[in-house]
Amino acid sequence: MTGGDARVEQFLDAVRQGRYGDVPGLLRQLDAAGRKAALPELKRLRKEVRGWDWKRWEERTRVRCALRLAGAGCHTGAAAAADWIGGRDLRDWQDRGGALLGVLAERDPAWLTEVARRLAERPAVAEDEYALVHGLVQLSGCPTPATEGYVRGWTRAVRRRTLLDSVRSDPQTPVLAPRLLDLAEIPDALTWRAGGTDTSYHWPTALAALAGEGVLDRTVLVDGCVTRLLRGGRARDLRFPLALLQALGTTDGERRGRVPDWLGMVADAPSPVAGYAQEVLAELALDGGLAVRDLAEMSGSVLFRTEKKLVRAQVTLLGKVLRRDPGAAEELLPVVTDAFGHEDTVIQERALKLVGRHLSAVTDARVREELAGAAELLSPVHRAAAVEVFGTSAAVDARPYEEVLPPVPELRPVAPAAATVAELVEELVALARHPYGSVEDFERALDGVVRHAHRDREALATAVREAFAGAYWLERRDHVSEGSDGIFTVLAALLSAVRASALDLARRRTGAPSCAHKALTRVVDARVWEAAWLVATGGPVPFLLAAPTRHTGAIDPPVLVERLRAYRDAGVEPLPVDLVQALLRVRKADASAARAAAEAAALGTRAGARLADWLTADVSLAPGVRFLERGRDVRSGRWWLAERLVVAVRERRLIKEEFPPAFQWLGGSPEETVHGCGRYHWSGLRPLWPGVLPDDRETLAAWLLPSLAGEAERDEREAAWGLTALAEADGPAGPAVHLALAVGLGCRHVEDRLTAVDALLVLASRGDLDPALLAARLAELVAEGTVKPNRLADAARTAASAGAYATVWAVLAGLLPCLLTARQPPRGAGELVAVAAECVERSGGSGEVPGLSEAAARAGSSRLVVQARRLSAALGHGTDRPSSEVVEIGH
Repeated sequence: MTGGDARVEQFLDAVRQGRYGDVPGLLRQLDAAGRKAALPELKRLRKEVRGWDWKRWEERTRVRCALRLAGAGCHTGAAAAADWIGGRDLRDWQDRGGALLGVLAERDPAWLTEVARRLAERPAVAEDEYALVHGLVQLSGCPTPATEGYVRGWTRAVRRRTLLDSVRSDPQTPVLAPRLLDLAEIPDALTWRAGGTDTSYHWPTALAALAGEGVLDRTVLVDGCVTRLLRGGRARDLRFPLALLQALGTTDGERRGRVPDWLGMVADAPSPVAGYAQEVLAELALDGGLAVRDLAEMSGSVLFRTEKKLVRAQVTLLGKVLRRDPGAAEELLPVVTDAFGHEDTVIQERALKLVGRHLSAVTDARVREELAGAAELLSPVHRAAAVEVFGTSAAVDARPYEEVLPPVPELRPVAPAAATVAELVEELVALARHPYGSVEDFERALDGVVRHAHRDREALATAVREAFAGAYWLERRDHVSEGSDGIFTVLAALLSAVRASALDLARRRTGAPSCAHKALTRVVDARVWEAAWLVATGGPVPFLLAAPTRHTGAIDPPVLVERLRAYRDAGVEPLPVDLVQALLRVRKADASAARAAAEAAALGTRAGARLADWLTADVSLAPGVRFLERGRDVRSGRWWLAERLVVAVRERRLIKEEFPPAFQWLGGSPEETVHGCGRYHWSGLRPLWPGVLPDDRETLAAWLLPSLAGEAERDEREAAWGLTALAEADGPAGPAVHLALAVGLGCRHVEDRLTAVDALLVLASRGDLDPALLAARLAELVAEGTVKPNRLADAARTAASAGAYATVWAVLAGLLPCLLTARQPPRGAGELVAVAAECVERSGGSGEVPGLSEAAARAGSSRLVVQARRLSAALGHGTDRPSSEVVEIGH
């Protein structure tokens, strides 16, 4: 062995042993030939390390650090070196560039420049290892790279406690600071403020100060801010450019020269940005720097928005402009009527008064006719005032009110299982991309696997093995420990990747679920394990009894009878879980149920007799549901809504004695109660829960409530996902269904409230909505603060505007007394009263509302008092005060 070979071997030994501290010194002993000779072994070792499992993570970390240093020093090409250094598998928290920079320091500046450029263009490397890239820039003397990753890394590296001094002394600041405004996602640090008057951490303040000192070009920053605000995006990403623009301020020339930009922001930007642009344009309008045409365009955009603050400010601005320039009435008043359709009747009244005050300045008959025609947009409470303003030409809708509810949704039929193995595998591949997407997709796939495994197991296994080669579930051995992997557990059993004995033990598992969240998951798991065991053992069952015939998971009674007849003729006994799941899915309220019961009894089998008994017996499983009061019976530190949920299970001897263990939680004893759970639970099987009890809506609601309540109180998105299934399911809608609906109507996110509104309207169209029961549930949740009145008002307004004014009034009539008679009405109660007034005005509703007359008689002009007077007037009770009190426009 030559001396050079010995040095190479010594160098490689250090790398293999992870002695990364020795690598730089050993590397310096190698010449170009030695470094070239070491490269193949470094690449081989890197590939080997990728296959090490987590048990060797400490060794793997050390070796990777050594590999990174060694490879960086051995590669001669800049591109290859950059690829090696930037490799995701070699980057490690233990090295922040110090040792690596030492290895690279001897290289040619041109070579270092190329490596720095390539690394700066890799977003993750440039951001996470900014110190390394910055060090290469300093070593090479190359220009500062202004890539997004490098800019983000720079913001993290700047010292926050001395922010202004740090950026002032950094020579990169003039290059990188303007690039902050080009970032797609703005780092949170750019809007941090220490609190109070302390601005030492505040980037906008620091950059504005540097612009004032001439370190940064103020015009470039203003241009960048405006461009970024016009580009739009999430509100959090617009905070920085807005704060910087406010800190920089705008000159009169900048305001006048950017009118199209301000108009664009007013129309489409998030509320804070639109508010700033509105202020700028308002200053121009009052100074005579905004053309009437531009003011009309601005007003049309703002009055179309939902933010009341912006709309009120715009109406006030129009009033001031018209008082100074009455000649603009003909062009501006048609825009003012856009506010006639606003949800806030006070804004409607302000707009109507403004039109009435300046209508005499309009001489064009067509414009006057257009203004009068817009009166039909007004709430009925203002129709009489509109007639006074416009005369008899004002449009008034005198048609009788008709409630508009959506059509009752039809239960869609489920297509039969795939006829061929090729079709089935194609569906399985699609399901793998969106696992557990729906009850319908999952059940068709499950039934298809059972059917084709019975017909030709080998053909199906071969096709599945080819389609899913290398799938993660083929390597797993824990399909039965914590839970199943759905259809993939069945496929793993088909390919002998999970033992049949383990599946048999899992499907027979006893014991109650640990919490309410896991009850429905356990049923799905047991069903999967049973089907997987069947496939693994090659049992005689030709198809599944519980495969649904309707998209909700329900089964038509005649179909189940025919399936049992086929089982009898084939001499096959049903699988226990499959049979009980079929019983829970059969539609007892179907018109064919009685005849199907007689036919089932005539089959002469035990399964047929059980179906006949189930179809004819009163076996409602609905448990009692209530919430513990806040502050009592606390069982943990955090008082989650779901944790306060108590489900009192009714004793069902039939279930306890004859149902498999997975279902026995449905039939407890009178003493048993099941508490909800305040912890977060995630299950990929959750979309399949509604298919467990599609014929017993009330029971399904009781067991979905812990998930719905917990997610709603944590303000999670898609918290109301189960309400659609509840609205479409069969069975009575009792306290649990209405409690679930009440929680959904108070969800934080708009899309969840829309889901709840859809469920409310479907229940109403099916005749299953009990307004008094829903009102009682809402009153409980509002009183304790779980449901916020402003969110509920938004949901109620949406439902009413869909045409269900009478339905919404029926609910609010039962809810409002609890709000109006409270010692301190909750914040947002006025919004609910406003929705109630709108419903009464449009539907002609009537009735007495305890507490309403007292609220209407109060002094002041708060939202609650004004809307209480409005509702009282709409109900024909009358008040001593006018229905609303409005500040004079323009003052």
